[in-house]
Amino acid sequence: MLVFFNNKRTGQTTVVKPTNEYSTMNLYAKEYAEFTTATCLEWKPIIHQDRFKDIIMESLRFLCTENRVWLNAFVIMHNHIHLVWQMIGEHRRNDVQRDFLKYTGQQILKHLRNEHSPLLTELKVNAKDRTYQVWERNTLSIALWSTNVFWQKIEYIHNNPVRAGYCKYPEEYKYSSAEFYLTGKSEWNFLTHFED
Repeated sequence: MLVFFNNKRTGQTTVVKPTNEYSTMNLYAKEYAEFTTATCLEWKPIIHQDRFKDIIMESLRFLCTENRVWLNAFVIMHNHIHLVWQMIGEHRRNDVQRDFLKYTGQQILKHLRNEHSPLLTELKVNAKDRTYQVWERNTLSIALWSTNVFWQKIEYIHNNPVRAGYCKYPEEYKYSSAEFYLTGKSEWNFLTHFED
């Protein structure tokens, strides 16, 4: 499977071959890929520091290497994340998403508690089951039924940091899959290109 990426800045078309060493032929997906957005509590910039973005990336790496998901695209902003991912085998999105958000939230809170961060005060909630909360409870997930919609979401994800003023070109932003789609290379070697 070859993937074609059109670079709007240079006008060049690049052919990209899948490089995910974790994808295997005997794995299968029962559902369509989904575009998922998870937002930090009240849109606060909780994950603006790279160390918190790294926690999220390591959790995504784990989900991929354990063959729970194929991660097609992502971006981590200061107060939300966008993913295009697909559940593998019998794994259900609700379960994987719950575990992913719970784990990353707990790890971020652990760092904040150890540092006695004043941010903890802003994350305090009046809930029966928790004292602090990192992620909003309701995430947005949209099934990607067509190739056109899939690529629209990829473009939206990759341009998010540009629109926010973090960088001039999508591939310059570290916590995104844009560089992978442009060059086929990335430190996020667990990404999988969408098979259309």
